[in-house]
Amino acid sequence: MTDNDRATCAALAGLLRAFMVLAIWGFALTCIAALVLALTLRSLPTTPAMGFGAVVILGVLERYFAFRLRLDQTLFDDLARGTIASLDALDRALDRLGLRNAPSSLSTRPLDDRVQGTRQLMQRHAIVVACQSAMFLLALMTQDLS
Repeated sequence: MTDNDRATCAALAGLLRAFMVLAIWGFALTCIAALVLALTLRSLPTTPAMGFGAVVILGVLERYFAFRLRLDQTLFDDLARGTIASLDALDRALDRLGLRNAPSSLSTRPLDDRVQGTRQLMQRHAIVVACQSAMFLLALMTQDLS
């Protein structure tokens, strides 16, 4: 890997570290919605109950994306620091762990494709957290406060 590749990996790892704030927000929404449902489900009207339920269901998907992004952050950080020597070594390790779904006879996946894939994963995670936030707000707005 070149110095530019390592710099790209380091920058993406830093971006992923900063992006984890969104994961904390999504996790907090999930916990609050689950707590509200656990404590008030019987007395909650249907619309807010469905809204809080949607937040919890979306929270499962959010946790998956957060896990994947945390893994990517660690891998890109290790690539930047030289702990992982090359992309080929990373592909072989992922293949041995069963985390790579491409046939091992294929060539090493380029760094640009990996960066693009991680950026798409970040966008999908942000969309899920935005949907969670909207559903949480909807549930709060439709709740009868009397």
